[in-house]
Amino acid sequence: MPRLALRVMAAVLGTLTLVAGCGGGGGGGGGGGSGKGRRPHGAQVTIRVPADAPTISAAVSLARPGDLVLVAPGVYHESVRIRTPRVTLRGESRDKVVIDGRLRQPNGVVVAAPGVAVENLTVENNTQNGVLVTGSAAAVAGLPGGNGGYDTGDEPVTFLKSFLVSYVTATRNGLYGIYAFSAQNGVIEHSYTSGGADSGIYVGQCKPCRVVVRDNIAELNAVGYEGTNASGDMYVVRNRLVGNRVGLTTNSDHQEKLLPQRGAVVAGNLIADNQQTRTPEQADGGWGIGVGVDGGSGNRFLRNRITGNTNAGFVITATADIPPDGNRITDNTFAANGVDVGWTFPTATHGKGNCLHGNTLRTTVPARLAATATCPLDANSPTASGTWASPTAPRGIPFSEVGAPGPQPQFPDATTSGATVVPPVPALPDLTGIPLPPPSLLATGTRVRTS
Repeated sequence: MPRLALRVMAAVLGTLTLVAGCGGGGGGGGGGGSGKGRRPHGAQVTIRVPADAPTISAAVSLARPGDLVLVAPGVYHESVRIRTPRVTLRGESRDKVVIDGRLRQPNGVVVAAPGVAVENLTVENNTQNGVLVTGSAAAVAGLPGGNGGYDTGDEPVTFLKSFLVSYVTATRNGLYGIYAFSAQNGVIEHSYTSGGADSGIYVGQCKPCRVVVRDNIAELNAVGYEGTNASGDMYVVRNRLVGNRVGLTTNSDHQEKLLPQRGAVVAGNLIADNQQTRTPEQADGGWGIGVGVDGGSGNRFLRNRITGNTNAGFVITATADIPPDGNRITDNTFAANGVDVGWTFPTATHGKGNCLHGNTLRTTVPARLAATATCPLDANSPTASGTWASPTAPRGIPFSEVGAPGPQPQFPDATTSGATVVPPVPALPDLTGIPLPPPSLLATGTRVRTS
């Protein structure tokens, strides 16, 4: 171990705050007595930055399972990698604890161990991702090396098991704000993303995912939420996806493993006004689209409010060789979209068994879909196809020029709560309790309001 690290460890061991005598639970808070000398066996501690360790990375390197790394307000120019299980990284203030990559570093926080919680801080100005959660060595390595950060070859998929990202602000990052790839059993909640040059929140390459994306705000991104090859117990619920270029996509992509995408649930979201000009360009030129399904199958879309998207509220398509089959669109409210629902297949790949029921609709392409494609529908019934005049997407802006977010809600009792215990498997949502959202859903602290 380098001499500097040894000196830091010695200093920290003399001042650590004990938060639990033994066992695996959180709690205890940061108000316990100071430990002197060697840490008692099984003890969990709070490591304070910069009081106990000069940087977040130094504190994380000293943490053991069950510890809390608590970060004081300040701007931290570092890339933090968490390789120890069950560590909680938390800022004392969401808006004032800032991990700033200065457009020099690929990632703000990389989670490469199970049971880790990242809470109550801001990550910004990274060339790739704000927060990356992954079990993939290729994703940790990132874009250099030619594989685009994806798994390649015939090696088996390695999953990170269990994670939590909560009350995080991720803004002006070159790929994704919050990126869960090859990760299962996790929750992304109460977070805010903007300026994502690819998407604000991304979940990719998991099966079964058992991932819940809930109560988040995504605005001023190329895409608000994207799920690629994310299948099985994949829930996107009660989010505000307003003011991006595209609100939400769920798709199959040969660049990732675990094809095809199947079995996501998208419920109770506000997906509106996704045609903001002061945003990064979407890679495929997407613009003015609320929801896009590209080669995804067996997904359920229920009780979403999809309004004010100038191209289309909901699009089903296939741009590769993977057909979108058996998607169910039920009890959604559509209004003021260029086309409310449009099914279009520019290639020879057509879907089957896609259906609608109980939606508030004004226009569809092809016409009369509400009558001709009513759920339940025979799984072998071909999906009709049509075309419409789509608006031309304006040029985008660099992700680094997207407007800064306003203050966001704080993690409750950030300085007094102990470490967060991340469950091995998250509780999955009760869909019967998720209503149609109001236009004001999660409007506090947003830059883009619905029209």
